[in-house]
Amino acid sequence: MTASDFREIALSFDGAEEGSHMGAVDFRVGGRIFATLASVNEGFGNLMLTPEIQAEFVADAPEVFLPVAGGWGRMGVTHLRLSKASRDVVAGAVKTAWQLRVGRNAQPRSRGRKR
Repeated sequence: MTASDFREIALSFDGAEEGSHMGAVDFRVGGRIFATLASVNEGFGNLMLTPEIQAEFVADAPEVFLPVAGGWGRMGVTHLRLSKASRDVVAGAVKTAWQLRVGRNAQPRSRGRKR
């Protein structure tokens, strides 16, 4: 897989748009990021998953998936090694991230802390 393949897959989902955040390519639905190419120079695409889904992906295919270092990784942000992934694996993983974002976008947003 290449960054171009990742981009093509990410943009294939309904409502997906390419954007940029801090100079890195990202993919959004409803204005919110579900995947990026922020680590493409290291050979990775990145997915915004939950920690639970991230753990499943890493357990099933540790040669393909690994948590991003630090706090982002603990929140579910996951590297996907492009060179080790098949098109079907990338498509399924990106679809999962897209579906999570679509689901979160459908939930009402909190307006701050309740006291």
